[in-house]
Amino acid sequence: QGVTKIYRTKEIETVALEGVNLDVHEGEFLSVMGPSGCGKSTMLNIMGLLDVPTEGKVIISEQQTQQMNDGAMAEFRNRMLGFVFQSFHLVHSLNVLDNVELPLLYRKCSEKERRELATSVLERVGLSHRMKHYPSQLSGGQCQRVAIARAVVLQPKVLLLDEPLGALDLKLRREMQLELKRIQRESGITFIFVTHDQEEALTMSDRVAVMSAGHILQLGTPEDIYNEPQSAFVADFIGDSDIMAGTMVRDKLVRFLGCDFPCVDTGFGENADVDVVLRPEDVKLKPADDPVQGVPQGVVESLLFKGVHYEMKVRVGDSVLLVHSTHARPVGTQVKLTVAPEDIQVMRKSDYSPDILKRHAARV
Repeated sequence: QGVTKIYRTKEIETVALEGVNLDVHEGEFLSVMGPSGCGKSTMLNIMGLLDVPTEGKVIISEQQTQQMNDGAMAEFRNRMLGFVFQSFHLVHSLNVLDNVELPLLYRKCSEKERRELATSVLERVGLSHRMKHYPSQLSGGQCQRVAIARAVVLQPKVLLLDEPLGALDLKLRREMQLELKRIQRESGITFIFVTHDQEEALTMSDRVAVMSAGHILQLGTPEDIYNEPQSAFVADFIGDSDIMAGTMVRDKLVRFLGCDFPCVDTGFGENADVDVVLRPEDVKLKPADDPVQGVPQGVVESLLFKGVHYEMKVRVGDSVLLVHSTHARPVGTQVKLTVAPEDIQVMRKSDYSPDILKRHAARV
């Protein structure tokens, strides 16, 4: 609630978080994403009681953590929270079973209880056949599963994961995405997952928080974040997008690329400056001699085969649009562009609007 974090040195003051409010629901998979330096890891450390906010409150299961002394906070953290980081932090002189048992040893569990709990969680992550192996004998994905098992064995209420798949190759990342989602679903643990990978966040999450410059810009389901971005920054950060300046002529009519397009948006007023966002897969290309009227015309400047679709860049006047289609148009082809009203996203101008950022860059 209202969390601000400021790091101060003699020379400089850095605001890592500013007035952040976030409610995380019990049992959900929440991903926090944003570019490097946006404050997502700082927020995770504060949520995990590894750091304290300059201002604001952290409340976990109705317990306001700032009211605890250091000893009570440490005990609460060890009981309630688990952590998984990008670096596995496994003890290389211990085998898999001993690594997973280690936190239970610190908790002073009996040997029988340690063995039963560790064996059970290793079966859950599919590593019961590797219990006697050492970290040096495991793949990167297996080491990450050991790290997850070690965190889950304490049966925390919340598991905090700071870019835990960043060190894995693409194939392993995708396998571990499914594995993490399965573990979360079966265990019922609340997962708070920090990543800069948009595919990871959209694939795994119940909700996604998109951050920039110490603020949460949008919080919603993956579908909402992708299909209904609330700012040019979110639209640009989550998936490919064509973002351009436009004018809201009136309700349900927007002008961009020199043409008027029907849309579904209302409430912007008349002749208001807006940003228009199109997803590349929603832009349809038609032959130049197609009878459709009142739509932009352009020329294909580049063509790439991406496997499931072709990626084309189409120049319309001074603008270049990214278009995804299952039908290739050769470079140099004249085309017309159409887009359905429901696929046009209109949003108010903000500090993240492309033309505003361009003017700022020119001043700098």
